[in-house]
Amino acid sequence: MINTELLILGGGPAGLCAAIEASEAGVKDIIVLDRNQELGGQLVKQTHMFFGSEKQYASTRGFDIAKILIDKLKEDKNVKLWTDSTALSIYEDGVITAEHEGKYVKIKPKATVVATGASEKTLAFSNNDLPGIFGAGAVQTLMNQYGVKPGDDVVMLGAGNIGLIVTYQMLQAGVNVKAIIEGAPTIGGYLVHASKVRRMGVPILTSHSVKEAHGTNNLEAVTIWQLNEKWEGIPGTEQKIEADVLCISVGLSPLGELLFQAGCEMAFIPSLSGFVPKRDENLATTVPGIFVAGDVSGVEEASSAMVGGRLAGLSAALYLGHKVADKDARKADYLEQLDSLRHGDVGKRIKDGIAQATI
Repeated sequence: MINTELLILGGGPAGLCAAIEASEAGVKDIIVLDRNQELGGQLVKQTHMFFGSEKQYASTRGFDIAKILIDKLKEDKNVKLWTDSTALSIYEDGVITAEHEGKYVKIKPKATVVATGASEKTLAFSNNDLPGIFGAGAVQTLMNQYGVKPGDDVVMLGAGNIGLIVTYQMLQAGVNVKAIIEGAPTIGGYLVHASKVRRMGVPILTSHSVKEAHGTNNLEAVTIWQLNEKWEGIPGTEQKIEADVLCISVGLSPLGELLFQAGCEMAFIPSLSGFVPKRDENLATTVPGIFVAGDVSGVEEASSAMVGGRLAGLSAALYLGHKVADKDARKADYLEQLDSLRHGDVGKRIKDGIAQATI
């Protein structure tokens, strides 16, 4: 049995910031566990510069933010970084099991921050399993981490921020993006991103979706069609587009399986993208000692995940009995940052969802 003060499940933006904050607040024994070989989560795939304020590393590229956070933790004697490790289960007695360095291990933390992130959603249509059909995260990984073009001619499905940003990244890499199609009647991402791709000649077709993919051994073409107000395909509006890649960016689902297993109260909240844990304003769940941060608590931008990680790390340290002289000022600052990041129509929906999830 491995005993530790604080276990953080997930080494993405939320988990890394939770570890930094907890250490600064006095926690002396912290393990950050991540299933990937490299820490940083979605940050390592993001080549665009962040919005927000200086506190959220505005005007810094995502992979550079990851390096800043990881380098800080590598120098921190209070923190152990476990990569290529997978959390397997959380039991009612607080024991957490994991696969680490090829071994099955049991960990008994005094507190836990779950920052497991989210998984990509997909879409049901004929032949949606053909090689050449990717999630947007997979395309980002190929290009931004490994320098591999996903293909030559691409159709992007989804005009949210991720779809728009990945489209722009593909265009920069010399990929021919033939169109962005979006099921909703309006573009979901920031208009500044949409303007960039439109200026580069890529049409954005709203109220459209994929009807069928074509190909024998790999994707060769995509048939799209227009949707009515009930999101049903309209016969007679089909268009066939030759493409060797279909990139799907239709949202994320919180990875809350461990929270279900731990007995946390969960709620299905569409504006937060799925089942999320009920929690208080300190990000404490209904199970004492378990805190949440990042996309597992509701899908948002990486900037919000980092701030939420800070708040969860502080809350975990206070739960563990550490004295933080400026705890009220820190908490107020993090809540204010989160409020400022949740702006516009999307921010309003997120705030409404969080209100539903708050206990």
